[in-house]
Amino acid sequence: MIRVIVVDDDRLVTESLRTILEIDSEIQVPAIGHSAEEAVSLYQEFQPDVLLMDIRMGEQTGIDAAKKIFTTQPEAVVLLLTTFSDDEYIREALQIGVKGYLIKQNLADIIPAIKAVNKGQSVFGNEIVGKLSSILTQKGREMTIELTDREQEILEQIAEGKNNKEIAQTLYLSEGTVRNYISQLLDKLEVRDRTQLAIYYYKNIQP
Repeated sequence: MIRVIVVDDDRLVTESLRTILEIDSEIQVPAIGHSAEEAVSLYQEFQPDVLLMDIRMGEQTGIDAAKKIFTTQPEAVVLLLTTFSDDEYIREALQIGVKGYLIKQNLADIIPAIKAVNKGQSVFGNEIVGKLSSILTQKGREMTIELTDREQEILEQIAEGKNNKEIAQTLYLSEGTVRNYISQLLDKLEVRDRTQLAIYYYKNIQP
């Protein structure tokens, strides 16, 4: 069972999302909230598998809430669901380590996205994917760490959103070897998760 906390300042949206999610027998919504402050407290109380929340929620944003949660729970899985595909929001969300960024209009994508991030993947709506390259390269390329061709191949696969099994199949490696490469890359690039590896790829490697 995947336990999901839903937070949005629109009460109709939270109730609708709860109904949509609990249609799937693999998902349970133990609580809903309506502010960034509630997002933090509900996460601490329920320790959900996934926190699904809006960005703009009054004085504090969902990104503010995510930052607070990550300070004590760095492995938290946060999926942002918003009507705003603002470049600065996307950049900041990626930098702090959220696992996904979806646009509210694409309700059919929500359940698959929750299942994907629960398995460790990163998920971004089509509108966001189309912006990633330009957003992450706006400040120019600053590649200062030398990577092997294989390490760059692994990074590319991660940036495409593939999981370890898919990477192993694509590159004809064992899953254990893929895990080792990813662990080495995390240490080498001094980043904490796959999302940060994807960001590094887009900023420094993608032609």
